[in-house]
Amino acid sequence: MEQNIGRSASVARKTNETDIKLAFQVDGSGQTQIETDVPFLNHMLDLFTKHGHFDLELEARGDIDIDDHHTVEDIGICLGQTLREALGDKRGITRYASVFVPMDEALAQVVIDISNRPHFEYRAEFPSQQVGSFTTELVHEFLWKLALEARITLHVIVHYGSNTHHMIEAIFKALGRALDEATSIDPRVQGVPSTKGVL
Repeated sequence: MEQNIGRSASVARKTNETDIKLAFQVDGSGQTQIETDVPFLNHMLDLFTKHGHFDLELEARGDIDIDDHHTVEDIGICLGQTLREALGDKRGITRYASVFVPMDEALAQVVIDISNRPHFEYRAEFPSQQVGSFTTELVHEFLWKLALEARITLHVIVHYGSNTHHMIEAIFKALGRALDEATSIDPRVQGVPSTKGVL
């Protein structure tokens, strides 16, 4: 981890498979600067950032000649790491959120607990295995690595839908809004929102 100023953090991660630089600001204004080899993920991260009122700078290159898996997975890892770092000791945060977002015929729900206990539940069945060149199973991979590295409990449910693009879009919009709510500062919260005294 390279930087933590206020509720922001940045990370640079280079492996034999990917080269990623990512900066994340919790208290942002929805600004994005995203450049990766996975156009559909670029679109989803742009939606996530704007609907969560975060700021995100991301530059990622990966072995997409094999497939998009490593790039998508490693971006999820980096985003989770910066989120965890940016939130620090989590004093004053709301902690929980549950958000429904419709996208035309599709309805997605994202429930979050910023718990320091990584857990992921995923209930989504897509009509198509591909959206353009993007493999839909990578949505699970991205979200699981995000939850793991951020050390959050994350439940994602797509209640219904018939258009795969709409269903995934609803997930990312709901994720942004839920994370915005869960990370927001509640003036009624004294210290860390846990009877344990630590998260």
